[in-house]
Amino acid sequence: MNIKLKICGMKQAANIAAVAELQPDYLGFIFYQKSPRFISEVSAELIKYVPPTIKTTGVFVDEDVQIVKQYIIKYNLKAIQLHGKESAIYCQELKSTGVEVIKAFGVDENFDFSKLDEYLNEVDYFLFDTQTPAHGGSGKVFDWKLLENYSLDKPYFLSGGIDLMHTDTIKKINDSRLYAVDVNSKFELEPGLKDVEKLKEFFKEMK
Repeated sequence: MNIKLKICGMKQAANIAAVAELQPDYLGFIFYQKSPRFISEVSAELIKYVPPTIKTTGVFVDEDVQIVKQYIIKYNLKAIQLHGKESAIYCQELKSTGVEVIKAFGVDENFDFSKLDEYLNEVDYFLFDTQTPAHGGSGKVFDWKLLENYSLDKPYFLSGGIDLMHTDTIKKINDSRLYAVDVNSKFELEPGLKDVEKLKEFFKEMK
């Protein structure tokens, strides 16, 4: 199984360049101002210099859809990750622009997987994260066995507190729908600054 790798929460120039050299499949940039990994518009200009083989991904939380469209054009974003309560219609409007749309959902034992049905044709991927009030970046892992309740055929990203110690478990997941793994806070020296050496080890383990 060739699982794609996404590194999220990039914001510093030299760090973006160093992580891009590892050739992740996706690099995530957070445009949600309440996040400690929020990327300013000045730093966001660096997105344009990420190699075209990497899918630059804008992460938004309940942002006005027209503003998201402006960011797609301004920074030539290849994918959009939505971490709020965005509707299926909202997702479809962005998908119609040609970008990949990743809709994130926080999963816990009370999560109702039937709510995904209306999004099935309006997004490219789901992203399953740990349920928290903070819209991701919690550093906490949810119980992956809960995904046994996921019955749709839409591929998904696995997220939420993933660390080096999880690589063997991830590789043993027998689910063809597992498209990508999304890492963030467990590979940081501080919010927004990734530990490149630790990421190198992760890439080596996962490839």
